[in-house]
Amino acid sequence: MDDVELTGGCQCGAIRYALGQKPQNVHVCHCRMCQKAVGGPFAVICPVLKPAFRVTRGEISYFMSSDVGRRGFCSNCGTPLCFDYPHGDDIGVLAGTLDDPNQVPPENQYGNESRVSWYAGLKDVPGDHPTYVNNPEMRLRISSSNHQHPDHETKVWPPVDGECG
Repeated sequence: MDDVELTGGCQCGAIRYALGQKPQNVHVCHCRMCQKAVGGPFAVICPVLKPAFRVTRGEISYFMSSDVGRRGFCSNCGTPLCFDYPHGDDIGVLAGTLDDPNQVPPENQYGNESRVSWYAGLKDVPGDHPTYVNNPEMRLRISSSNHQHPDHETKVWPPVDGECG
């Protein structure tokens, strides 16, 4: 292993995991199956060897998306977590579930035959706006009632009243 420790988990905190290896061949997958699995226009998959992947809290549920591959998710909150060929050597963790997705920049792209037509123009779409920039009241309501697990390890799940999970 690479002697690294990357951690991540689902949105509610029921599932946490750790990687003992830096992902190799991190890639954007535009295939239609990945689009549906993540509910977005593409998935960013971070493959690691299976011995380098360990669940530290909870249990991943799986959906067999084909006869050879399965998609791991949290049965509590529905967060998609990984893609796995059960008989393969590696498992692909979804970048958005890592505590720090900045650590895993994509190196390649696959499934380009299904890439959405507007993907190439994303760089030209206006950005740099904070969440709910035009609605500070909504931003306050969401931030003050946020049930999302923080992006770091915690001791308990579910959180007890008044404690951060």
